Amino acid sequence: MHSILFFVFFILCFDGSTMVDSQDTFQLPSPLPKWPPGGGFATGNIDLGGLQVSQVTKLNKIWATNEGGPDNLGATFYDPVEIPQGFSSLGSYAQPNNLPFSGQILAGKDVSNDSSKPTLKSPTDYTLVWTSESLDIKKDGEAYIWLPNAPDGYKAVGYVIGNLSVKPPVDKVQCVRTDLTDTTNTTDLVNDNVLYLDGLSVRGSMNGFVVRNGSVASLKGNLSNSMPNVNQIKALIEAYSPVIYLHPDEPYLPSSVDWFFQNGALLYQRGVESKPNPVQKNGSNLPQGGSNDEAYWLDLPHDGSSQDRVKKGSLQDASAYFHVKPISGGLFTDIAIWVFYPFNGGARAKVEFVNLSLGKFGEHVGDWEHVTLRVSNFKGELHSVFFSQHGWGQWVSASDLEYHSGNKPAVYASLHGHASYPKPGCVLLGSGGVDIGVRDDTAKSDKVMDTGVRAVVIAAEYMGTTVVEPPWLNYERKWGPKIDYDVDKEMNKVKRMMIGKLKKAFERLVESLPREMLGEDGPTGPKVKNSWSGDETL
Repeated sequence: MHSILFFVFFILCFDGSTMVDSQDTFQLPSPLPKWPPGGGFATGNIDLGGLQVSQVTKLNKIWATNEGGPDNLGATFYDPVEIPQGFSSLGSYAQPNNLPFSGQILAGKDVSNDSSKPTLKSPTDYTLVWTSESLDIKKDGEAYIWLPNAPDGYKAVGYVIGNLSVKPPVDKVQCVRTDLTDTTNTTDLVNDNVLYLDGLSVRGSMNGFVVRNGSVASLKGNLSNSMPNVNQIKALIEAYSPVIYLHPDEPYLPSSVDWFFQNGALLYQRGVESKPNPVQKNGSNLPQGGSNDEAYWLDLPHDGSSQDRVKKGSLQDASAYFHVKPISGGLFTDIAIWVFYPFNGGARAKVEFVNLSLGKFGEHVGDWEHVTLRVSNFKGELHSVFFSQHGWGQWVSASDLEYHSGNKPAVYASLHGHASYPKPGCVLLGSGGVDIGVRDDTAKSDKVMDTGVRAVVIAAEYMGTTVVEPPWLNYERKWGPKIDYDVDKEMNKVKRMMIGKLKKAFERLVESLPREMLGEDGPTGPKVKNSWSGDETL
């Protein structure tokens, strides 16, 4: 993911700059609750260990482009005002103009009481890294972006933007001691709301903007001073747990893992396939750890009628499983919400004006899907949501979400495949042509799952042994068998209904699909996913 430059601030003000009005600032639909007490979560300030950081929400407009980027509306750059007493600026902020203003810039204060090695130091100079002078675009004058040159042992964590070609004063921003920064933990909100301008990208995200390859560091948090405790996690789930709308025609509903086990799920072992074992409640007899070596897998019950019943899941028994983890060193909390479906249905395609069933393509036993909430640890505000979709996904900022009620986001699960989307409709997947693709259909219905009901927190590693992981979480093999079918044979069945160039386009479409959409293997569980121990990957 991209650099989280931490939207920090400063800049040279100019005549005619305007302050962002409170009525222009995005606010969640409902007021934030009063969070349970304890630790440094949601207190407004975070102590990183000698460096205290606070948010600044009142900003002045410094420079803007008036076209380009999402919706061709351009982007605006800002300077913070009303910085708290004793705090210093760390950089500037920007965002595309198609989003409601959501700037929250960080300021820093040295509280180390160590004059020989302070946590903040002024830059030694500045390097001009970008200018708007050559841009043929509607703009409010010219802009100049400067990279602070940090002293030895320090890093710049933000850029400075001005409307003059002269360098900013060296004491206008501060650089951060290297041990309080991170160049590897580079998180960011990535979405379609990005403006690219000749080496400058402006994002609808907390960091604001990136220049060239991104030469600034991130701040590194302190988990003991910023992450939520058990009661605060419960309050976050109550406040923000999404509501999932299943498609009205969806036959394959979610269930709890326990329900799946108690209704006849079987554990198979390679070499003794004829003697599968019923899975015990909570998965206590599942092999633990190891790797996905194909030595074990789960499957549906033997009996045909039981298979059909278990495939359909049980919405009334469904549970959502919550994994709470720090992001950006503890400046944010990510809450990954996992939902289990006993069966993933076959895929459907649109080929110009014709809708087709793709037979067994996409079918597999066991389907794990998730969405992730990203919460700012300064005030506990919901910042964005990640919607997972067939091995990839998208971040959506809080200002661009649909809300079911209060501050609970709406999530739309696609028909048969259960991919997550922020809005209802149809998305065509693949590269078979302009009007050829695999359909992901979503719609509002009365089949609804509130993930906050029967919520189970399954992991929060930063809390040590406080949260006990269920045995099934550490089962790292497959949740479904390998499906033995001839891909070419299945594809030919569908191609028989096509003529001319449509057949070739369909072949290209199938070749472009990820393996999981072909349904050749059962999936692995949440802990095996790349995003489990880090950021969401696209």
